[in-house]
Amino acid sequence: MATVYFDNAATTQMRDAVIDCMAEVMKNNFGNPSSTHSYGRQSKAIIESCRKSIASHFKVSASEIVFTSGGTEADNLILRSTVRDLGVKEIITSKIEHHAILHTVEALEQEYGISVQYVNLESDGHIDHEHLEQLLNSDKKQLVSLMHINNEIGNKLDISKIANLCKHYDALFHSDTVQSVGHYQLDLDAIPINFIAASAHKFHGPKGVGFAFIRKNSGIKGSIFGGEQERGYRAGTESVHNIVGLDKALQLSYENLKTEREYVLGIKDYFIKSLKSILPEVRFNGSCSNLEKSTYTLINVCLPFAEEKAAMLQFQLDLKGIACSKGSACQSGSSQNSHVLTEILNEDDLKKPSVRFSFSKYNTKEDVDYVIKVLKEFA
Repeated sequence: MATVYFDNAATTQMRDAVIDCMAEVMKNNFGNPSSTHSYGRQSKAIIESCRKSIASHFKVSASEIVFTSGGTEADNLILRSTVRDLGVKEIITSKIEHHAILHTVEALEQEYGISVQYVNLESDGHIDHEHLEQLLNSDKKQLVSLMHINNEIGNKLDISKIANLCKHYDALFHSDTVQSVGHYQLDLDAIPINFIAASAHKFHGPKGVGFAFIRKNSGIKGSIFGGEQERGYRAGTESVHNIVGLDKALQLSYENLKTEREYVLGIKDYFIKSLKSILPEVRFNGSCSNLEKSTYTLINVCLPFAEEKAAMLQFQLDLKGIACSKGSACQSGSSQNSHVLTEILNEDDLKKPSVRFSFSKYNTKEDVDYVIKVLKEFA
């Protein structure tokens, strides 16, 4: 039986070069970075070299990169600290953000009594910019949190436009860039954004490590207490090998960005055309079929299958060796519809199966052909 991995938005296969450099560090650089002897100093030097390297990709200072366990922790650190330390009284977000944002905002609403405003969405899931500007016209201290690339439908936010709008209204701006770091170049020297979050396993790096970009002199403080690691933002012994893996994966992603983006975009375009040829009534959720308004790494399709077949589709795909998802992997055990699709689809379309297929450099057009064959048989 053939096997196809089309769930790269959930996690990606690690590059061999990343695994090799991590293994070397685990074997030869085991000192605690906080120790003052040569073993510790060596590990500390490796971490700071990685921090400087990562910062260079975004044209920011190394001191503005804070290593975390991943995107969720980075989002929590930023959102909680802005409310607790900077006096944010209102958070503006959308109802199609990752749950790392939505659940944190809900908790902050309960704990601190902040107000939460949800910006209106267009029918395709894009932000209503006029409504956002109306919400920003406020006397309250505000934070806007909107993701750069939606992890389920692939919509791409004009991050520079939103950042400048927030700056105009003196609001803080945070973006969950988990689906875009490593896939898009972000010049944070030119974009007036205050905070971003990233995760290594989305761009062929290891799980369990990511970073927060925190603009210098922001005034926010740490949320994990103990030692003085990460300049007090995040106590705990640093995972040296994971940080090295993050740095290497990011370096390789940007070195090969143009070639790999063109290749993956070709896979996506081929998938879209192949689907339309066998299922003319297929619908593409959000703007994922628009190659200008969405990421090149995924599509989310509403398939024209009867309701009784909908519940069995993903199970059947799995039996055929095809890995994909109906939404975020973080909610894969839920029987509820995707919260993202619930916001943009009508009741009839919600009854049909919607599936996210997401791509990487390791996929081929033969993978697409196999999936198309299985879908045709299922239909």
